[in-house]
Amino acid sequence: MELRPRSHQKIVELIQKGVEIPNPLTLDIGDEVLPENISGNGVKIYPGCRIYGKETVIAGGAKIGAEGPVTIDNCQVGPMVELKGGYFKGSVFLAKANMGMGAHVRDACILEEEANGAHCVGLKQTILFPFVTLGSLINFCDCFMAGGRSRKDHSEVGSSYIHFNYTPDGDKSTPSLLGDVPRGVMLNQPPIFLGGQGGLVGPLRLGFGNVSVAGTILRHDTPEDRKKIIGLTYPPTVVDFVPYRYPNLSRILKNNLIYLANLVALECWYRNVRKPFFSTMEYGELFYRGVLDKLAAAKKERTGRLKAMVQKVPPSHDQCRCGKESEKGCELHANIDAVCELFGQSLSDPREAQLAEGFLNAFEKFRGANGRDYIQVIQAMPESLSAEGVRWLQYVVDALCRRAGALLSSFGLF
Repeated sequence: MELRPRSHQKIVELIQKGVEIPNPLTLDIGDEVLPENISGNGVKIYPGCRIYGKETVIAGGAKIGAEGPVTIDNCQVGPMVELKGGYFKGSVFLAKANMGMGAHVRDACILEEEANGAHCVGLKQTILFPFVTLGSLINFCDCFMAGGRSRKDHSEVGSSYIHFNYTPDGDKSTPSLLGDVPRGVMLNQPPIFLGGQGGLVGPLRLGFGNVSVAGTILRHDTPEDRKKIIGLTYPPTVVDFVPYRYPNLSRILKNNLIYLANLVALECWYRNVRKPFFSTMEYGELFYRGVLDKLAAAKKERTGRLKAMVQKVPPSHDQCRCGKESEKGCELHANIDAVCELFGQSLSDPREAQLAEGFLNAFEKFRGANGRDYIQVIQAMPESLSAEGVRWLQYVVDALCRRAGALLSSFGLF
């Protein structure tokens, strides 16, 4: 009796097109996987791997499972990406990104060029800009991180680091923004360093160039740049726990809205700046669509978590001065749906259109004269052009925050 894997025909097809599969009998490929979306140009799939999902794409030079079995489920795996061992679902990995053994990368993650993690890293709803490096034994869900200029000058998260993204009240309205999109996309900002055996309590914001010393638990925003942060040790104490008090409600709302506005700015960047670069790469349209899908999922996650938290906030909470006697009821509860809807709509702002047009026209001329490699083109931009792009994207962020803040005027957010 001849032994054949259930995906025998697809495996044969992949081998015939040039995919290196050392032990075909150990490979499982779902019936829904499209072999035409797996490149035959230098791809290697090691023994024990499982590949599922009709949206799965594997581009040339990718290496899957070099350190241990890998499961891929509806991921877009870019050129020369290395997924060395673990579970990967619903995420995008752009050129030369890599993850070590024991990775657990789930829905709506975007790892841009050369972003990477060592062994046993857990990510979900996480966006890492180029060169960002995560050490070992890390839980870094619900985060955005930028900063750094190369693989030798990169933002770093030390080993055994945790992003605390779940509260005693059962909330996950806790996204943390480490750096920002408007400056981060220019790939010219100083790196952020988060020392090992530390953590941060979301939602939290950090500026570029900040250094958190090893063992520090970050609990407060430091949006300023180039600060050294040393954590405090709290004295032991026991006090009453009162659920759903939300003493820092204004800060939670503000950080969530800023995070959402940055997601919109990143979407603008992909649609207007990065899209032409995808057209020059293998499976480029599939990667472009994959990134936009992940950004849409990220916005849905963040607005959903924010609404769920607001439902738990008492209508007579102290932070909202509209008061329970107001004819319109609580401003927060009345307007949270409208606030969240802002981040799914077109900005339709004449000033934004003017800023976008000025930058994009100049950028197209620059791009046409400076090649096809995204990283090289962005880093070669003159400072004046980068500053013009920052002004455009920062206006997108600020305009959305102002509109959201106007619907929650009692909080004085912006």
